[in-house]
Amino acid sequence: MVTAPVTPRAPTTSGYDVASAAARRSGRPAFRRVLMHGGLALLCAGMVYPLLWMARGSIAPEDQIFGSDSIVPSQVVLSNYVDGWGANPPGFGRFLLNSAVVSLGAVIGNLMACTLAAYAFARIEFPLKRLWFAAMLATVMVPAHATLIPQYTIYTVLGWVDTYLPLVVPKFLATDAFFIFLLVQFMRSIPRELDEAAEIDGCGHFRRFVKVMLPLMTPALATTAVFTFIWTYEDFMGPLIYLADVNEYTVPLGLRMFMNSMGQSSYGQLFAMTTLSLLPVFVVFMIFQRRLIEGIATTGLKG
Repeated sequence: MVTAPVTPRAPTTSGYDVASAAARRSGRPAFRRVLMHGGLALLCAGMVYPLLWMARGSIAPEDQIFGSDSIVPSQVVLSNYVDGWGANPPGFGRFLLNSAVVSLGAVIGNLMACTLAAYAFARIEFPLKRLWFAAMLATVMVPAHATLIPQYTIYTVLGWVDTYLPLVVPKFLATDAFFIFLLVQFMRSIPRELDEAAEIDGCGHFRRFVKVMLPLMTPALATTAVFTFIWTYEDFMGPLIYLADVNEYTVPLGLRMFMNSMGQSSYGQLFAMTTLSLLPVFVVFMIFQRRLIEGIATTGLKG
């Protein structure tokens, strides 16, 4: 009787070993995620702590502000807000209104002028286009202090000093090269076939800009508007140079009034008004957060 040769079986792994290996493999990414989120949480706490400490100082008595590092005050008072609101005539409400007017004018100016300039660089062919684009980008590297005296001289001759014109009018002349570059990069990511289709339908450059480009540029426009508002709202140097009447002061100059020439300050009122001044920036960011992130993420997809 002949028996068939027995083929040796390959060694098998028990179900327990397979499950253990799978558990180990799935545990490593989970551990990395926990570690990453923990590190981000610590970093976020380090960034938010000064703001929370300032907010705590705004509702703490003057003699207890610097007595503790805790963000929870031992005693809550609202007198800092009440006294700080009217401490420096014409009042902090006037400073907020002035900043809103200047910031709104700057936002409108940048949205109008920078989008038109960006469309010209992105979609219109003209002589020495690359040279002018490079010259525009080169202005980003020029320190603001280098042009401070010539600008002040020009505005003095025009009679614009002690008005909001030096803070607003340049925005309508497309002087912010950063936003022009941002919008140019976004426009380059829009297919040119849309322009060609509009041209076949008889649209000129202006109608193509209004009907085709602007509706597709909402994220980039939101990014430009938010950053322009924040940078103008927080600007200290410009209002300090060009504004002399206290009734025209913006928020940064109004906060500076809480510190006298001897370096002494009413810190409770200062912290209260500083906390209050952050609310417009926080509200604007929360409203346009989705568009802002989308604009930053999609800008520059095409070179």
